[in-house]
Amino acid sequence: MRRGASVMRSLLIIASLALFLAGCAGPRFQTRGVNRQLTPEQAAGRLAAIRGSMVLWGGRIVAIRNLRRTTQIQVLAYPLDYYQQPDETGRPEGRFLVIKAGYLDPVDYAPGREVTVRGEVTELRQGRVGKASYLYPTITHGRIYLWPMSDVGYRRSGSAFHIGVGVMLGR
Repeated sequence: MRRGASVMRSLLIIASLALFLAGCAGPRFQTRGVNRQLTPEQAAGRLAAIRGSMVLWGGRIVAIRNLRRTTQIQVLAYPLDYYQQPDETGRPEGRFLVIKAGYLDPVDYAPGREVTVRGEVTELRQGRVGKASYLYPTITHGRIYLWPMSDVGYRRSGSAFHIGVGVMLGR
């Protein structure tokens, strides 16, 4: 009987440790080969120097347009925190475009949602912000992480470290 209790206790400890580590999830994307210093604002004026640069940028979606074969997302960039989530307590770092093959639902990728994108800067596209001309650094074929609505603002509520146990009862 003692051996069974010992095995059960060991399994409980392992399961608890696994749940704890899952709750401490780290960054979403690999940063190897990524130019962490380059911001969209800096990239807008120097395409020849930055074309082909691998970047990891994030921010808040400003607009989305579905075209014939692609979707274009305009993003207002913010610095990324440790988890690679846009940190809107920082100063905006310019705007950029993400061009993704296929259709992305504008309900899911709605203005106001936060995204993080890893990809290669391929071009600058001329556009407008209000009545002003603007050069958008553009990421084509990047990987997009759309932050769940429940994750928005977790940093601002205090600690990003949470432990909880819950019980749900229903009829």
